[in-house]
Amino acid sequence: MAGLALDGSNPDVSLLYDINGLAKAAPAWFDRVMEFVGEYGIMLGMVLAVLWCWWSVRRRGTADDSVTAVAGLVWAPLAAGIALLVNIPIRGFVERRRPFYDHEGLDVLVAGKTDFSFVSDHATMAMAIAVGLFVANRKFGLAAIALALLEGFCRVYMGVHYPTDVIGGFALGTSVALLLAPLAMMLLTPLVTAVSRSGSVGWLVRSRRPVASSADDLGESRGIPEPRPGSGRGASPDEKDLAA
Repeated sequence: MAGLALDGSNPDVSLLYDINGLAKAAPAWFDRVMEFVGEYGIMLGMVLAVLWCWWSVRRRGTADDSVTAVAGLVWAPLAAGIALLVNIPIRGFVERRRPFYDHEGLDVLVAGKTDFSFVSDHATMAMAIAVGLFVANRKFGLAAIALALLEGFCRVYMGVHYPTDVIGGFALGTSVALLLAPLAMMLLTPLVTAVSRSGSVGWLVRSRRPVASSADDLGESRGIPEPRPGSGRGASPDEKDLAA
């Protein structure tokens, strides 16, 4: 299994050279940006997306909606962790070396990678979090999936993974996040419901402050009375006609 994608005529290798070739043509500062984005930046963006989604659903959702969404948000990082554990025996079975060991002329942006290449941990973790986030909230989930796709591109651009390493990571992360989601939600929803009913930590699931859904609701919630025709002091028919 270690001999996968060693032939230079293989489309996997050809695509590797095409994408990594962009790094050779790019200025040094851009490569440094891509190195940071591919190694740390996108994963940080995933964390921020989860936190932003949590902040949004706990403030705007009803009690039931908040519980379901927060349970999905808890599942997202758990799915990523499980997917990484599943990847351990896969890597040991395939034993594919990093592409720069078998192919010359690659512009490797991150040195010191000595572990096996298939499948990509970064791609696996990013897609598992993104799909888990999609289970909780479609809008944030779609944005996270776009970040995961960018993560895969960056790993090939950096010269540390074959394209099929990334595709395998996407498949693994998606499979774990989706296939185990029903069981995870069945276990997590009662736990999150109990947390929401707690007086001390219930704010983690839903905000105690009601959020007005419209300008009229906002006025009512602040005790602002609605103006009524003819309710002004001293109003006369002539004055009403003049005002009209």
